[in-house]
This record gives sequence, structure tokens and C-alpha cells, in this order.
Amino acid sequence: MSHLFVLEFNDEASAQQVVDTLKQLQQQQLIKLDDAAIYTKEPDGKPRIRQLHNLVGAGAMGGAFWGLLVGLLFLSPLLGAAVGASAGALAGKFTDIGIDDKFIKEIGDTVQPGQSALFLLTSNAVADKVVPALKNFQFKLLRTSLSNENEQKLRDMISSTTTTA
Repeated sequence: MSHLFVLEFNDEASAQQVVDTLKQLQQQQLIKLDDAAIYTKEPDGKPRIRQLHNLVGAGAMGGAFWGLLVGLLFLSPLLGAAVGASAGALAGKFTDIGIDDKFIKEIGDTVQPGQSALFLLTSNAVADKVVPALKNFQFKLLRTSLSNENEQKLRDMISSTTTTA
């Protein structure tokens, strides 16, 4: 089962460091990152959203492969690969899986200029291993999809390992 977490940081670099830490934990099979995005509000107030899974690139790769395969069957592999890559990239651009963009913008509006929010969709987390790995980071837990009881347990674990901003 996937869970959503929204963390607020004083800067984008800290949010990126947490993502890097979570990717390392994922390699150790301690958590699975299903989706992630960083919402940053520039000092001038302009918002910027960076999705951490590039569906356009993945779609282009898959489309190129299938286009090449079909192209081989019809003796035009380069044309097939080009058409497949274009179709795959277009499909990836319009595919919205994971964290809803509207939700990201809605929560992002509460972020102050210069700050960032990290949106995480995770599953299979080993909380007693993951939470201590985040102890050196300053963040505020904005939202979760956990039950009230489990969210309070998480807040208690976080407060015992790190100081929230």
C-alpha cells in the first residue's frame, strides 16, 4: 500500500538531499519511492515543480524500442524507431500517474518564497530504519495519508530524531 508524505524545507537543496538519501535507502530495499516531486517557490514568488520520474524519457525509450521492432518487420527500422519514440514521448508527456499535479499546486501555494515542499509517494517502508536516516535534515511534516494514530506515531519518531523547522 502506498502512502503520501509532504515535507516542507527551508530550501530546495535540503529537499534534494532527502531524495538522494531515500534513493540510497531504496537500493537497500528499505523503502520504495513510487513517485516524488519537489515544489519550489522562488524568492520572487514564482513556483517551479520538478517531477523526479521523467515519463517523457521513459515513454520515448519504450516507444523507440517497439517502433524499431515493428519497423524491422516492415523493413523500415529507422522510421519505425523515430515514429515509436515520438509516440512514446507524447504518451509520457500526457500521462499523469502518481502524485496529482493539482494537489501539488494546492499544497505548494502554502509554501513561502525561498522554501520547498517534497511530495513523496512511498510503499514498503521500514519506518524504524528510514526515519533515523532522516535525522540530520530540518523539515516540517505538512501532510500524510496515514491514519491519525499512525501519523502521530510518525511525528513522535521524527521529533525524537530531528528538530522540525
